[in-house]
Amino acid sequence: VQLQAYGGGLVQAGGSLRLSCAASGSIFSINSMGWYRQAPGKQREWVATISSGHSTNTADSVKGRFTVSRDNAKNTVYLQMNSLKPEDTAVYYCSANIRDLVVRLTRNYWGQGTQVTVSS
Repeated sequence: VQLQAYGGGLVQAGGSLRLSCAASGSIFSINSMGWYRQAPGKQREWVATISSGHSTNTADSVKGRFTVSRDNAKNTVYLQMNSLKPEDTAVYYCSANIRDLVVRLTRNYWGQGTQVTVSS
């Protein structure tokens, strides 16, 4: 099972970006999916989560600006980021709780991270 994240880049403050993360491999089912971020010199922090039933939770720091969504048919989670601020600059990681098809174990998987840089 692999997670591949993409969509990061350089954007000016007030701009928007959309991150995507696709899960692939021997997948039996996907439970929650979500996003975390890690800024330079800081610990990784949770950003948003979406359940298999599309219930969402978002960190207060991004609430009203970021929206998490998913396409279950594509095993993909998205993060729409609007009104970006310089403090949103970080490496963004996707995560998914997946039960694999082969050994039927459920665990969290992580993507490789995608850089988001917001200039002032």
